[in-house]
Amino acid sequence: MTDVHSPDIRRKNMAAIKGKNTKPELLIRSALHKLGFRYSLQNKRLPGNPDLYFRKHNAVLFVHGCFWHGHGCHLFKWPKTREDFWREKITANVERDARNIEALISSGIRVGVVWECALKGRTASGVDRVADRCAGWLETQDRNLEIHGDEKGIPLRLF
Repeated sequence: MTDVHSPDIRRKNMAAIKGKNTKPELLIRSALHKLGFRYSLQNKRLPGNPDLYFRKHNAVLFVHGCFWHGHGCHLFKWPKTREDFWREKITANVERDARNIEALISSGIRVGVVWECALKGRTASGVDRVADRCAGWLETQDRNLEIHGDEKGIPLRLF
């Protein structure tokens, strides 16, 4: 199947995709801030530049896009064009995520991952519900947290 867009339009669309301050990330940040949690953003001293770092709770939170991080939910489909390129890119993202999470856990930092499908699409739980789950986790000493849509997505990597 060929792309519905010309190469120039596709290039423009792909260039517009942001790596930080995404809509799902902004939703989670706002909701957790309203609940009284304070955090720093994209801490470059930590492996993987986590989206949110909660120093007081010794925890980080990643807000992952299901496509870019290879989540096996309804929001993730392998592209039909340039298949080898996309399989290599997404697989590398998943492997890098696993290395970063392992490095964080090894250094004693707790790691949470919120998947885009928990906030968007037919399996969305709702921002308030996701934020409440994050808040509850932050108040515990549990080592990790993973939140996805109600229909369980199968990540290509696991904690």
